Amino acid sequence: MTSPAMPDIETEADIRLLVDSFYDAVNQDELLSAVFNGFAHVDWARHLPVMYDFWSSVLLGTSRYKGRPFAKHIPLPVGAAHFQRWLQLFFQTVDAHFRGPKAEDTKARALSIASMFEHRLTQRSPLSLL
Repeated sequence: MTSPAMPDIETEADIRLLVDSFYDAVNQDELLSAVFNGFAHVDWARHLPVMYDFWSSVLLGTSRYKGRPFAKHIPLPVGAAHFQRWLQLFFQTVDAHFRGPKAEDTKARALSIASMFEHRLTQRSPLSLL
């Protein structure tokens, strides 16, 4: 018996499933939850719709996201381990729900975003963290 083929990421409902599933995993992860909930005190009711708009813009070309995502990450106490875990959870989430070219593109874009953020954030002066 074969299982049904998994869908690719194509709709707003797919974006919501991706974002909701990913942040469910983040909230259960000891390392990342400490940053999102313990340090940043993320208001999830406000943050999730922003993430829907962000990923909809990136993946579906809707242009709904108008923010500047990097600036919001500057004060966060994160390092390489956080980015590695973020990517691990993100890739696991994509792979758990989707298959296809858009799913692979989604992982490539996440890797690019995380790599850029990690590089820029780790270039901060140690004195700026005091």
